[in-house]
Amino acid sequence: MTCPIDIELDHLADEFELLGDWEERYRHIIDLGRGLAPMSDAERNDENRVRGCASQVWLVTERSADRLRFRGDSDAHIVRGLVAIVLRLLSDRAPADITTFDAKAGFARLGLEGALSTQRSNGLASMIERIRRDAAA
Repeated sequence: MTCPIDIELDHLADEFELLGDWEERYRHIIDLGRGLAPMSDAERNDENRVRGCASQVWLVTERSADRLRFRGDSDAHIVRGLVAIVLRLLSDRAPADITTFDAKAGFARLGLEGALSTQRSNGLASMIERIRRDAAA
């Protein structure tokens, strides 16, 4: 059975493939970030801040009986788009699906691995680690 994360990854990969060069892909990433639900100023606090990101990144985890929902934001346009991609893949998922998802392979499939600066790659890894930690808790 295919995991919902893999299905969403297929959709994202198709979107990225339709775009030409990385300039177009970066614009798409920024557009994805514009679609994030707004966070309140109160939620942009130290407790929700993701450590290890050069930009400011905040993640809020909401638990239901069998799923985790994440909301996030960043003060940087491209990073906000990366948050949107992570949330599109991992929000509203079962904790077991989140912890078993191979994020490195998934982002490589999107071509992000070679297109991001070291700082952004490290920040992306920090976001994933935080989400995995919340899913394992």
